[in-house]
Formats: sequence, C-alpha cells, structure tokens
Amino acid sequence: MVETALRALIENRFGMLGLVVVSLLALYGVAYATRPAPAAAPAPQPSRVPVESVTAVCPDLAGAAVSVVAPGQNGKSGQKGAGEVAVTELGEDGEPVGTLTETGRLWQKTPKGRTGPLLVAGDGAVATGLEAAQTGTQTSGALRGLAGVRCVEPSASAWLVGPGPAAADVTLYLANADSAPASVRLAVYAGEGTVLDDHGLVLEPGEHRAIPLKDLAPSPLIMAVEVRTSKGRVAVAARAAMSGGRGVDWLPQAAPPATRVVVPGIPGGGGKRELYVAAPGELDAVVSIKAVTADGAYAMKNRETLEVPAGSVASLDLTTGIGGQAAALVLTSETPVVAGMTVTATGSLPDVAFSAGAGPIDLGSVVADNRASGGDKPDKAATLVLTAPEKAGRVRVTVIPARGSAPKPLEVSIPAARTREVELPAARGPFSVALTPLPGSGPVYGGRVLTDRLGDGLLITLQPLAPARVWTLVPPLTDSPVTVLP
Repeated sequence: MVETALRALIENRFGMLGLVVVSLLALYGVAYATRPAPAAAPAPQPSRVPVESVTAVCPDLAGAAVSVVAPGQNGKSGQKGAGEVAVTELGEDGEPVGTLTETGRLWQKTPKGRTGPLLVAGDGAVATGLEAAQTGTQTSGALRGLAGVRCVEPSASAWLVGPGPAAADVTLYLANADSAPASVRLAVYAGEGTVLDDHGLVLEPGEHRAIPLKDLAPSPLIMAVEVRTSKGRVAVAARAAMSGGRGVDWLPQAAPPATRVVVPGIPGGGGKRELYVAAPGELDAVVSIKAVTADGAYAMKNRETLEVPAGSVASLDLTTGIGGQAAALVLTSETPVVAGMTVTATGSLPDVAFSAGAGPIDLGSVVADNRASGGDKPDKAATLVLTAPEKAGRVRVTVIPARGSAPKPLEVSIPAARTREVELPAARGPFSVALTPLPGSGPVYGGRVLTDRLGDGLLITLQPLAPARVWTLVPPLTDSPVTVLP
C-alpha cells in the first residue's frame, strides 16, 4: 500500500515537471510571436565633404580679362600651402599663364595676344569655392559691348537658350579638358521645331572647337541648344553678337528641363525684356509665368501663360509686364521646359545681356569678376539682383578685393516673394564677391549685373548666380560580396 502511494507521488512529480516545461514553452512561443518588430536600421546617407579639386574652362580670351578667386574654407582668407590653382592654355603643350596659392585674394590678368580657351585647375584646400570668369569690353565695331561669362566645368550635358543665327552671330565653343576623347551630340530647337537633331562629333583630349551655329542651323530667330556626350565630358559656352551691332554677350548655361524654372537676375531700368522657353520633349507645354519684383509676386496681365509646341521654342515680350523693375521669373508647367532671357540696355547703341534658368544658392555663391567706380554718377557699377520667391531670405555678402583691405561684410534681407537690388560698394580695382545664406533663410536666387556707361549707350553683362563649388556629396560605402564574386 505504501509502495503504491510512493510510486504515484513520483509519477505525479514528473508529470508536474512536464506541465511546467510545456507551460514555459507556450509562454516563450507567445512572447516570440508577439514581440515588437526590431527597429529598422537607418538608411546610409551620403556624406558631405569639401571640394578639393576643380577644373573649369574659360572659353575664348580674345582680349578678355581672366579673374580667378579662391575664397577659402569657411571664409578664411590668407591660407597658404593648401594646394595650388594653375591657369594655363588648354592642351597638352599649353603654356602657363599664372598660379594662385593664397585664398581670399582675387587674381586677375589680361593675357596679351592670346586667343582660345584657358584651363583653370585647382587641387587641395585652395580649390574649395574656386571660381573663375572672363570679361571683355569693346567700345566699337560689330562686337561692341560688355561680355562676361563664368568659366564652366566640363560636364556630360548642357543647355543654352537665346537668340538664333538668324538674329545674331552665335558661336558655340566646345572644349575637352580631360585625358580621354569625348563623343558629343548636338540638338537645336527653334520656333519652327527641331532643326538639328543628334549631330555628332568627337573631341580629342585637349581639343577645342568654335562652331558658327549658322553653319549647322541658319534659320532660327530664337533657339535652344542641347549638348550632351555619350562618352567623356566637354565644357560648353556660346557667344551671341546681335545683328546690326546691337550688342554682344555670352549665353549662360541654363538649368536642365524641369517643371519649375526660376529665371533670376533681371535688372531694373529701360530696354526690352524678352523671355524664351523651350519644350524639348514630345509633349506641348503650357507655361504659367509669374514675375517676382520689389512689389511682390504676380501674374502679368495678358502674359499669364505661354504655349510652347513640343520640340520647339517660343518667346514672349515682358517689357511692359515687368515695368522696368528688377525681377525674377517663376515658370511652372506640367511638361519640363528650359528657359532664358534677353535684357537690352538703353542708348543710341544698345548692348545686350542674357539670363537663364538657375538653381538656388543654398551652398552659397561666388562671382569672380566685379567692377564699380565711386562718385555720384559712377561710370561702372556692379549690382546683385536677389530674389526670395518663397520664404524670406537672408545672405551675407563678402567682398574679396584684388588688393587692399576688404570692407565689412554686408547682411542682406530679402522679404518673402520679393526681389531686391543691392549695389556693391566701389573698390580700388576689380573685386570678387561671395554670398553665404544665413541660418533660417529661404531659397535665394540671383544674378550679378555689370554696367559701364558710355556716351552712346549703356554696356551691360549679366551672370546668374551659380551654387558655390564648396561641398560635394559622397555616396555611402556598404559591404557587398558582389565586388568579389565572379
């Protein structure tokens, strides 16, 4: 009897242990099934690093002054031993023109008897923010005018918008600054449609060409030019000399096709203001146009929209719509478009300048060449035209002289949906200017306008502000067996 009771107790004890084990397993299973999902690891982001190598090409000297400036990292001037900027003739055997080894000081030179492009190449910390420009003045003849252009980096794609070969002598400048050949394709769009499509050529390393566009497409009164490469990169620029000696300037590169385009830097004053819009795709574009002036943003009466057929360019006279005010234009369209602007100065012998679609200066901007004379009625003036089309903007404007001490930086506020003109101070000789957005600023767009008053008319050139070459984004690195597996 006792033996039977002991056997039952032992069996029940092992049964209880089994029940405990089963219960624990059940609880573990429920906990595992209902556990919260692990937090997803944040996606790796590109890292921002200072630019330490810049290559830019000034397209054609022909008596122009070349200006090069390295503002320095974080605005620190006077840095030496942090790399070098070399200015040379383009090509394998290009002769040196000059060097820059110090930040915060403008280098400027007018090479005598030289034509063709110059190569501006910077390496090291001195390359951070590096900018270069060429500016030339002629007071008589077919090329009478003030003509300036930002020296551009080689790229795989570029757009230019402006008058066509039927209205101006337009020369396209292509240069290959790399060590490999570049395969280039050209397309020209006009008011009557696409007049040149997929014209091909090859530029060998160090080679450059000046191509009169009338030889490729003589008919357009207005045009948009697309330059792209299937292999390699090229530096692209174009100069337009208006027929009848009505002025000359370089066409700035335009922002690529987009559904929202801002054309900045339109100066105040008299003279014609004409907008060009291209729709290079396969769909027609209906473009809504708003002007942003000192009075606010508004649609101009009877100029609210512009219809652009697919594969063509259309123009619109905005002289009375802007009313002589400094302005920027904001274009919106469901179809991507490219845009440019012609600004005609006043006088018996008028000059001409060009603007184009551009991006905001979120990284800051640097303009290498500026001139301004003092007095009540200065002959030479340099003016910034700044626009904050959305939120109010605030920027710091720093003058970088070629010699002497720099004036105190100026802080400029631009009210929301307004444009503001800022006259740069007179200086002893040429100077550069650096713009830095301040914390809390909304997007700011702008242009720099140079004028030179002669007895027979006002000479003018315009450079849309481009983002400074200060930072670049480096893609994140991830471990992957793809690089080692066959």
